[in-house]
Amino acid sequence: MHKTLVPYPQVPQLAKTDVAYATGDPRLQPFYTYQPALASFDDILQSRTAATTPRADLVTALTDQYRDLPPNAAVAANIQALLAENSFTIVTAHQPSLFLGPLYFLYKALTTINLAEQVQQNDTAGRRIIPVFVLGSEDHDLEELNSISLYGKKLVWPSEETGAVGSMHTASLAPLLAELRAILGESEPGQALFARVERAYTAPATIADATQAMLHDLFGQYGLVVLNMNTPLLKRHFIPVLKAELLEQPSAHIVQQSCEKLNALGFKTQATPREINLFYMMQGLRERIVLEGDLYKVLNTSYSFTKAEILAEVEAHPERFSPNVVLRPLFQEMILPNLAYVGGGGEIAYWLERLDLFHYFKVPFPMLVRRNSVLWLDRDAVKKIAKFGFTIPRFFDETETLIREYVAANAADEVDLSEEIAQMHGIFAQIAHKSAAIDPTLEKAVRADEVKTVGSLEQWQSRLLRTEKQKHEVTLNQLRTLKEKLFPNSGLQERTDNFMPYLLKYGPTFIETLKAQLEPFEEGFLVLSEG
Repeated sequence: MHKTLVPYPQVPQLAKTDVAYATGDPRLQPFYTYQPALASFDDILQSRTAATTPRADLVTALTDQYRDLPPNAAVAANIQALLAENSFTIVTAHQPSLFLGPLYFLYKALTTINLAEQVQQNDTAGRRIIPVFVLGSEDHDLEELNSISLYGKKLVWPSEETGAVGSMHTASLAPLLAELRAILGESEPGQALFARVERAYTAPATIADATQAMLHDLFGQYGLVVLNMNTPLLKRHFIPVLKAELLEQPSAHIVQQSCEKLNALGFKTQATPREINLFYMMQGLRERIVLEGDLYKVLNTSYSFTKAEILAEVEAHPERFSPNVVLRPLFQEMILPNLAYVGGGGEIAYWLERLDLFHYFKVPFPMLVRRNSVLWLDRDAVKKIAKFGFTIPRFFDETETLIREYVAANAADEVDLSEEIAQMHGIFAQIAHKSAAIDPTLEKAVRADEVKTVGSLEQWQSRLLRTEKQKHEVTLNQLRTLKEKLFPNSGLQERTDNFMPYLLKYGPTFIETLKAQLEPFEEGFLVLSEG
C-alpha cells in the first residue's frame, strides 16, 4: 500500500473544531489537560497512579462478560492485569452499531490498540498498558445504530423493541442475517465471513453481547478488551455522582459555561446540558428524569419519586440510572485506570466541554487523541484519479469543483471568462469614477449596468462550460461515479462503508495492513492506495 497524508485543513468534510484540535489551535488549549503526544504520558502516568480505581469489580464484570466467548490468551491476560496497580488503559468507545456500523468503528479500535502498544514500549517502569473498547450500550437512539451500507445497499434492522439498544435482543436479526447471507454470496470467502458474523450475532442474547463478540473475533488477537459498563456492579461506583446530579444539578451550569466560552471563540458546541443529565432505564425503557416541583418524574411514563424515594432507588438500583452524553465520559473515567481517550472529531469536541466538570468531581481528565481517519483506494480508483489528472489530496474537493477544473484543463478552447470579467469590473470602475466627478447621481446607474453586463458574461461562461461538459460527458460521469463511491453523499468513506466488503476482498490482510499503517498522533488524513 502507498501512504499519503492529507493535511486536516485540506479536508473540507471535517468540522471546524475537529481541525482546530488536530492542528493544535491555541484557542482550545484551556479546554484540555495534556498535549496529544507520546511525551505527555510520563506526566499522565504520574498523575493517574494516585487516583483510585475499582479494579476488583472491573475485573469481575469483565470476567463475567467474557464467560461465553472463545478463550483468548491475550485478552484474558489483559483482563487479569487490570487488578495490578501498575496497569493502565487506553480507551475508545462507541454505541453497539449494527454489524459494527461504518469503517471508523474499526479505525477507533486499531488506533487504540496501536497507541497502547506505543505507550507500553515507551515506558521504562514496566507498566502494562491495555487497549479497551467501551460499549455505549445504554444509547436508545436506534435510528442512528440500526443500519449499514453494503455494496451500495442499505440494510436496516427493523427492531420493534424500545429502550437501550445494547439490551435489545439478537433474535430479531434473523431476517437481516438471511439477507446478509445472500449479499455475501456463495463463494468460500463469502460463506466464511458470513459464518463469523452469524456466530457473533446469533448465540449472544443482546446486541451489546453480539458487538463484543464481533470485536473479540476481529481484534482479540491484539489483546483488545471490550467492556460493557451497563452493570449494577460498576454503576454502584457512580452513585455519588448520581446523587449529586439529582440533588444539586451541577453539570448543567458547569458545562453550559464551557459551551459559552467555546461559542465565544467561534466553535460550535455539541450537546446542550439538561437540568438533570440522567435517564431512568429498565428493560424496554430509557426516558429522561425531570424535576417538577418536589417530584422527580420520568418523562413519557407514570413513574415519579419524592426526594427520599429517588435516593433510595439510587442506592437499591443504580443500574436504573443512565448518564446522558454529558455524564457518560465521567462514568467511564471513574471506572477505568485510564490515560487517554481515542475518539473522532465530534467526540473530542464534546470532551472539550467537560474539563471543568471533571475538575468539579475530582476525576482525572485523560489525554484526548484523535483517532486515525482513513480513505482506502483500490487499484481501479488510483488509476481513475490519475486518468482524470488529479492528485489524491485534490480529490477531497467538491465534485463540481473537480468537474470545472477537469473541463478547463481539457477543453479544446478557453472557457474561463474570469479574466474578462475582472477587466469589465475595471472598466466600469473607471466609468463610475468619471461619472461621479460630473454628476454623483450617475454612479448608481453605472453600477447597475455593471451588474447586468457582468451577469451576462457569467451566463456566457456557464453556457461555454455546459457545452464543453457535454463533449466530456462520459468521462465526467465516470468522475461523478468514482467521487460518489469514495465520498458517499459527499461525506467520508469511513462514515458510510461497512468493513465486510473490504474483509471479503482482502481477507485478514485488510486489518493487518490497517494496523501496520495507522500511526497515532500522525498529523493528517491517511489515504491508503493500492499500487
